[in-house]
Amino acid sequence: MRGRKPSGPAVVDRLPGSAVARQRLQVVLETLAGRCRVQEACARLQLSEQRFDQLRAQALQAGLASLEPQPAGRRPQPVPPADVAALQARVAALEIELAAARVREEIALALPAVAVTPGPAPKKARRRRASPPPRRPVPS
Repeated sequence: MRGRKPSGPAVVDRLPGSAVARQRLQVVLETLAGRCRVQEACARLQLSEQRFDQLRAQALQAGLASLEPQPAGRRPQPVPPADVAALQARVAALEIELAAARVREEIALALPAVAVTPGPAPKKARRRRASPPPRRPVPS
């Protein structure tokens, strides 16, 4: 056989978790692999057959659920409720401001003759250069 050797239920020893959970998973995998009979597994775990069947079904269901396809990438981080409330208040204020701007626009369109048209811009006054102060005669 080529490639890695199958490790089977021995992989469970390297997984994180309590010793009891690892032992239960190892026995469940041994029964699935055909290395151990259900009665032997029940005796090793000191469980009834009904409870062992429940544990085996739970383990298989959890394994199946973890293998479901999921979207790629990180899961989105939850937004704190305080930030959401602040953003909702800001949106409400901006919506009021937008409604007021629309009303002003409608008024401006409905009453174009009332609007004051600005006249020509006033001319800017020229700055005169300051002439130098008159020179005083120097006493001789």
